Amino acid sequence: MEKFIEILKSCGYDAHFVKTKEEAFELSKTYIKSGMSVGLGGSVSVQEIGLLDFLLNKKDITLFNQYEDGISMDENIHRRRQGLVSDIFVTGTNAITKDGKLVNADGSGNRVAAFSYGPKNVLVIVGINKIVEDVEAGFKRVMEVAAPKNIDRMNKKAISFGKEPTHNIDNIANKFSWVKADDKDRIIIILVDEELGY
Repeated sequence: MEKFIEILKSCGYDAHFVKTKEEAFELSKTYIKSGMSVGLGGSVSVQEIGLLDFLLNKKDITLFNQYEDGISMDENIHRRRQGLVSDIFVTGTNAITKDGKLVNADGSGNRVAAFSYGPKNVLVIVGINKIVEDVEAGFKRVMEVAAPKNIDRMNKKAISFGKEPTHNIDNIANKFSWVKADDKDRIIIILVDEELGY
């Protein structure tokens, strides 16, 4: 992993390797400063390390949480847009290639957009299960692993709220990107030596 982290650093990422979810959580907190505005991309990995709950309960930041229950679709869209001009955008990734490309699919597009341009920083939580050989393998992982699991997760959530399950491959994976770091250290990667997310 040390060699992989060096590759990521050489690509322009602020890259770190930690052994556990707990270490990832402690390190990620150091990037969330008082007074910051924080955007969110959908991420099971962020939730699994405890960072989402931390952000939801941190009172000295402005969190653009488009997932808050009960908000209107107009408010949801507004918060997604605000997240794209935030101080830091917190998310996971669908895959990361061995030469340092982040591969993602998205429904609304806010997450793939944030990787390319907008937020001052992007904090990415990545489990070792997301490492793939190349971009082609990354997109294969998106379509065969990440997308089906996310469709199932979101449809189960809809059913639990008494709603019609409407998520499918066409509306959760219709915008794609593969990016390398742009401005040096703008994208922060915390690679965790555990399987996280989908």
